[in-house]
Amino acid sequence: MDGIGSSLKVVESSRRIRYCDGLLRVLVLTLTLVAAILTGVDKETKIIPITITETLPTLHVPVTAKWHYMSAFVYFLISNAIAFSYAAASLVASMAVRASKEKTGIVLVVLDMTIMGLLLSANGAAIAVGVLSQYGNSHVQWKKVCNMFVGFCHQMTAAIIFSLVGSLIFFWLVALAILNLHKKSR
Repeated sequence: MDGIGSSLKVVESSRRIRYCDGLLRVLVLTLTLVAAILTGVDKETKIIPITITETLPTLHVPVTAKWHYMSAFVYFLISNAIAFSYAAASLVASMAVRASKEKTGIVLVVLDMTIMGLLLSANGAAIAVGVLSQYGNSHVQWKKVCNMFVGFCHQMTAAIIFSLVGSLIFFWLVALAILNLHKKSR
């Protein structure tokens, strides 16, 4: 009777892990999509007064901040789009693995780790540019821009937060898969 009870516990635990895996994949799919959309539509235009000399009148020049002006933000957007696409494909693949009971789970773990690394590197690049935008760098005479483009900076910050949470969820997916593989090996 102990063999049947332990088998039921393993099956119930396996179902719980599969449910969590599916839920996390849907969540990361949503987070990376939102991060990519927030970045893709991020744009703000301001009229900046520029004084060339005291004798000439002040010029009012429209200046626009767009995500594609900085290569780090382009990398961030593309990385989130790749992570979104992978999350959609891995959701379908993880359901197929459940149905067919094939040993392709390890491939998903490796790909999850790869996407997690991609997102983390893109987040690091976007955060570095964000810090420069927020505080500037007096040593190289880079001025702050977030004091002028507040909306742009807030929207990019929100996108980075969504993407960072997505990276964390990919980490949890890897940890969950390793836990599942460990339980199967016993």
